[in-house]
Amino acid sequence: MMLRLAKVLLVLAVALFYSFVVLNNTTDYNSNFQFVRHVMMMDSTFPGNRGMWRAVNSPALHTAFYLSIIAWETVTMILCWVGGIALARALRASSSAFNAAKRVAIAGLTLSLLMWLVAFLSVGAEWFLMWQSKTWNGQDAAFRMFTVVGIVLLLVALPDSESQP
Repeated sequence: MMLRLAKVLLVLAVALFYSFVVLNNTTDYNSNFQFVRHVMMMDSTFPGNRGMWRAVNSPALHTAFYLSIIAWETVTMILCWVGGIALARALRASSSAFNAAKRVAIAGLTLSLLMWLVAFLSVGAEWFLMWQSKTWNGQDAAFRMFTVVGIVLLLVALPDSESQP
């Protein structure tokens, strides 16, 4: 029961995190928009680097990319809330019912991992060379969140059995 409760609470904690992220990105839109804009423009990467042909200077594309991140975060938040609630409802159910209740939570956690790995670590850090910037470098935060959510996903994905305490 304790391991199940840990799974429920950790999924709900990820949902809470994404609730704050979505709130911040919608109520203080410009702060993180500037981050996305500068990363895409590559205006703080090493001078004279040969990757500058990748820079995107279109405000419309900056906005579209940022809005897609917010949408991605919103879907992740919803899936984690729904998944965490489903797990909470199945807390005292059979192991097969609890395992079945994990589906939505696993989908939300996977979507989160994909965001950090694809949008931030692959596209931002490698395509737009964010790693070269001292000001607009979100690699550490992205790696931290990828790791935290990855650990939660691994724990949630562990199969439950009737013999667990």
